[in-house]
Amino acid sequence: MSEEAPAPSKIRGRPKSYDPDRALWAALEQFWGGGYAATSLDALAASTGMNRPSLYAAFGDKKALYLKALARFTEEMRAALGRDLYAHDDVATALTQFYAGALDFYLTGPDGPRGCFAICTATAEAANDADIRTSLEIILKEIDEGIEARLKRAQSIGQIDADADTGALAQLAAATLHSLAVRSRAGESRETLEKLASQAVKVIAPKRK
Repeated sequence: MSEEAPAPSKIRGRPKSYDPDRALWAALEQFWGGGYAATSLDALAASTGMNRPSLYAAFGDKKALYLKALARFTEEMRAALGRDLYAHDDVATALTQFYAGALDFYLTGPDGPRGCFAICTATAEAANDADIRTSLEIILKEIDEGIEARLKRAQSIGQIDADADTGALAQLAAATLHSLAVRSRAGESRETLEKLASQAVKVIAPKRK
């Protein structure tokens, strides 16, 4: 049976302990560690505690499962944007803490630093898969818009120059976040990554004279 084969017509029952969110997160972790292409259905079945027919019945084929995992990760990312970017009234401090929280996340994993699930897995598949590309576009747009909303708020109370382009600054902030994700997965030290984040904050929200 190929990795993308349709679900068999006769499906055995799911285990009694089946928890959709837990199973989805287990699959997400598996994709996160090995990437989409290298993650087999056998590995996904083992990580979720479900057999192949049960996986098909619950989530669809491998790509459908990956897209559901990506959507689940997007929910977590959306919550983090709303929480961490508004954790401090001063925008520079908020951005600094936002990046620190991202590094806490990127630098930990079952087998070491793993970066961002979306940036480190979806980008590899987006060139050849329109559905994954669309999902990635949505994620990037949400990050840009979430950061820009925070910068606009800071601009409205004088923490950022009135003539600053908050859209461009938000994209710079997001690009820094994505760079931290990739560089952390590549093994760069936290000290080096914190310096990168610090310099970005100085450009995006410089101290007012």
